[in-house]
Amino acid sequence: MNQFLPVTKNEMRDRGWDEVDFVYITGDAYVDHPSFGAAIISRLLESRGYRVAMIPQPDWRRKESIQVFGKPRLGFLVTAGNMDSMVNHYTVSKKRRHKDAYSPGGKAGLRPDMATVVYSNLIRQTYKDVPVILGGIEASLRRLGHYDYWEDRIRRSVLLDSGADLISYGMGEHSILEIAEALDSGIPVEEITFVAGTVYKSRTLSSAYQPVLLPSFEEISAKKAAYAESFAVQYRNTDPFTARPLAEDYGTRGYVIQNPPAKPLTRQEMDDVYRLPYQRTCHPMYEKEGGIPALEEVRFSLTSNRGCFGGCSFCALTFHQGRILQTRSHESILEEAKKMTEDPQFKGYIHDVGGPTADFRQPSCEKQLTKGVCADKQCLFPKPCRNLTVDHSDYVALLRKLRSLPGIKKVFIRSGVRFDYVMADKSPVFLRELVEHHISGQLRVAPEHVSDQVLRYMGKPAHQVYQDFLAAFQRENEKTGKKQYAVPYFMSSHPGCTMKEAVKLAEYVRDLGFTPEQVQDFYPTPSTLSTCMYYTGIHPLTGEKVYIPRDPREKEIQRALMQYKNPSSRRLVLEGLKRAGRMDLVGFGPGCLLRPEKDGKRSEKGKRGRENGDFLTRPKTRRKTIRNIHQKKQK
Repeated sequence: MNQFLPVTKNEMRDRGWDEVDFVYITGDAYVDHPSFGAAIISRLLESRGYRVAMIPQPDWRRKESIQVFGKPRLGFLVTAGNMDSMVNHYTVSKKRRHKDAYSPGGKAGLRPDMATVVYSNLIRQTYKDVPVILGGIEASLRRLGHYDYWEDRIRRSVLLDSGADLISYGMGEHSILEIAEALDSGIPVEEITFVAGTVYKSRTLSSAYQPVLLPSFEEISAKKAAYAESFAVQYRNTDPFTARPLAEDYGTRGYVIQNPPAKPLTRQEMDDVYRLPYQRTCHPMYEKEGGIPALEEVRFSLTSNRGCFGGCSFCALTFHQGRILQTRSHESILEEAKKMTEDPQFKGYIHDVGGPTADFRQPSCEKQLTKGVCADKQCLFPKPCRNLTVDHSDYVALLRKLRSLPGIKKVFIRSGVRFDYVMADKSPVFLRELVEHHISGQLRVAPEHVSDQVLRYMGKPAHQVYQDFLAAFQRENEKTGKKQYAVPYFMSSHPGCTMKEAVKLAEYVRDLGFTPEQVQDFYPTPSTLSTCMYYTGIHPLTGEKVYIPRDPREKEIQRALMQYKNPSSRRLVLEGLKRAGRMDLVGFGPGCLLRPEKDGKRSEKGKRGRENGDFLTRPKTRRKTIRNIHQKKQK
């Protein structure tokens, strides 16, 4: 029998089923690998005896595409996929992407914009009385009123736009099983108001215990300060131990009510989730199209943790996975690694061992597992908390065990390490072994910026911490006799970044001696602290006003400054230096970013023509040579 879950009615019948309990609709292709949320949830339900069928990437223009298995006994589960569909489709400049890594062969256009809403509406048109439960990152981060960058406005909860009944937000293992049990016991979906990690609709507040009433949707749509206030309350209620129910008023539509987050998985529960019978590959129906590109990034990687106490402002992990670290046992990870070595395509290289942050292997402090995280304090920012547990010994022990397995040639760490956490560790063992065993020439790190002002808004450590890390990294390389380099990721146009700060970053890039390939404009994605700052111009946790580089031209200039050596960036870089009052960086000195124009406008015109490949603006001698060549060819 095909060991994948059924994707056709014939496959359903091959299992001896005449109906299914849940139909799972996803905007991604069907990949049965634990790096894909749909695989985890569907396999978890299967392990509890539920019959689950998959409809990956249905044609949203045809009702028949979601009728493959008929009406499910318990309900439809809907996700946009591993990414928000708008981020999947559009660049930060709102240009359409030409590839989709989560589709067969990387083909674009196989899912709609706002896939969660479109799929749910399609179900509602066809099956009016079947429960619809939303999950995945798109629904999770749009669960309450939120700023939508692509429409540049506040959108209401995805629960209302989709017509769905429930949202299972965050990492949904606990909540989806409770929902399934409630439905299976005959409880109407509108009465399932008691499950942690869910969002539901209600005409009144009677179903919520001591809810916090957020500013109404009308208020947050009209006043940016009200949205910042609402976001701050949401941000402080992301911990499963201390959060209270949140209620958002939608007038005549009633309320959207968010229950506190589900409790984090125990280590045993994490092990059980990763021990489910995944096929660890994409469905065979995609082979003729070249498979699924996103799978290749994770196929031979190992997830060791979940959650992150890093607290970066531009990251949605606080709202999605939470700040409490959850980890798998060594035995569970080693068991998965041994299975990898049996794969004919495995060449002996484990691509990654990590998670949101690779080197986190325990909660930041012991109290988190009973009392929760601090509502108004960060573990690492602005400096490591005095109660922070800084210990890499468990991670080092795990990596050593993986390296010693038969068939393993190299174990890489690619999901990123927190250099400030490394520097807080008094033991040099982890950094030494990282340099000696787990990178190959380059270590990718994310300082993001060099201005302490911008870093403060990013929730990142001061620039000096990164400089100290580079020095320590270099010392360990010298001890091992290796020539390896730290390759930094930088971000332009983040809230708080003026043109002055952008030039400061360009000067740092100049001193590095190379142009960074990884340059990311800040992307305002749903439900991040930075996105709230971008929309409101207010830091929601402090109330201070924040400078926002919102103008497309300014964003283009800030990005160009980081790649100032590129000839096509010259005019933008020059404009940026003028705006910042830094024309001292135009000249022939060693610290200059640009050389002066040779012959004024005429020289610039000729240069512009050469850059653009415009024949009409090329020098006369060059035009004459081209004409002679052309005449010879005619003869």
